[in-house]
Amino acid sequence: QVQLVESGGGLVQAGGSLRLSCAASRSISSINTMGWHRQVLGKQRELVATITSGGSTNYADSVKGRFIISRDNAENTVYLQMNSLKPEDTAAYYCNARLVTWRIRDYWGQGTQVTVSS
Repeated sequence: QVQLVESGGGLVQAGGSLRLSCAASRSISSINTMGWHRQVLGKQRELVATITSGGSTNYADSVKGRFIISRDNAENTVYLQMNSLKPEDTAAYYCNARLVTWRIRDYWGQGTQVTVSS
């Protein structure tokens, strides 16, 4: 089991920055992939960014060059630095932990709301 707690969401003006944090209940070095997803009400949850235990990162095209995912293994925390925010970035952001053993297991945080005003 992995418990995830997100924080750092809020209201920000377009062009501003925000930093989201995801604290995990276990060592993230033992988790295959940590990531951030976002969801607008009535829409499917979409992948924003991921980082593997080896440090490889991937980003959605819509956030590439603006968002940076990082981790602090000592603090068991993953971050999402969001810069040059746009109104279309408005969504509930969820932290995800994916464990791959004999099967894939996904764990999710409760979500944190990000609202970008124009």
